[in-house]
Amino acid sequence: MIEPRDPASPATYDEWWLATLGRTVVWARLRVRAGGTAEVFDSDGNTLSYDTEDSARAALLDAEFAAFDGLDQDDALARGFALDELAPPQGESDEQLRPRMMQRLGGRA
Repeated sequence: MIEPRDPASPATYDEWWLATLGRTVVWARLRVRAGGTAEVFDSDGNTLSYDTEDSARAALLDAEFAAFDGLDQDDALARGFALDELAPPQGESDEQLRPRMMQRLGGRA
């Protein structure tokens, strides 16, 4: 899901990615910067920097994450959930997001 950012922010856009472990969804936020670099905010609260958007995406794919915005109902069912069961975490800051980056389907992890 692409979210608009604050105009004062140097970020171009954010995308949400997910991986599943049983009935737990692990979220990652890919933030693409205006200069073409990228950052991934992970479920441990780490921000990992990448030289390019492509290298950040490759790292997420290697870790078996999928772009949330690109999932259809069949993709979701193959991962063990229905699309209407979840939405990316929300928070005003990374500190608020961190505890929400793992979500147990049917409730919070």
